[in-house]
Amino acid sequence: MPSLGRLHLITDTRPGRDPLAVLRAALPVARTELVVQVRVLDDATDREAYDLACRIVAMCATYGATCLVNDRLHVALAAGAGGGHVGAGDLPVDAARRVLGPTAVLGATSREPVTAAAAVAAGATYLGVGPYRSTTTKDGLPPAIGVAGVRAVAEAVPVPVIAIGGVTVADVAALRAAGAYGVAVVGALSGAADPARATAELLGALTC
Repeated sequence: MPSLGRLHLITDTRPGRDPLAVLRAALPVARTELVVQVRVLDDATDREAYDLACRIVAMCATYGATCLVNDRLHVALAAGAGGGHVGAGDLPVDAARRVLGPTAVLGATSREPVTAAAAVAAGATYLGVGPYRSTTTKDGLPPAIGVAGVRAVAEAVPVPVIAIGGVTVADVAALRAAGAYGVAVVGALSGAADPARATAELLGALTC
């Protein structure tokens, strides 16, 4: 199973964004500490998701980074990704584990201790926990859980907790103190004027 990096970059495929440009800036800086989660818009075709995932898998391989595919596990398998990530509306974690096999990285979304523990028991290797704060990068999210919510989950499970939802570099110290292993970001990198510098700053905060 690939080692899990502390910085998760979720691809921003909204109109006007260039996820590959952001990735080209972030990969040489983060290398093995980067996990790229390929997330596409709901109306994207499987072919579009597959083409993007294949390009990102190849880019990640050059730097030893891990590539996962969110939601569409068949695309993860077809593209040769290191695993996948499932949310509340996707396949149950135990079913996702059967699809991906025993050695793949499998992330699951959680926001409270009971469901978090259940996801780990079902085969999740890490948890994406949040939203930490309100964010506009994804529609239909539940209310923010804050640092206290992240801490509650981190204390309840033995696997890495990745805090997600409006995370900035200024939040990292508090999230790490609350037990988060790492953070997942979208806008903090896709909206940065200098994604390479933003990557370095996030990594510095995560590893200090």
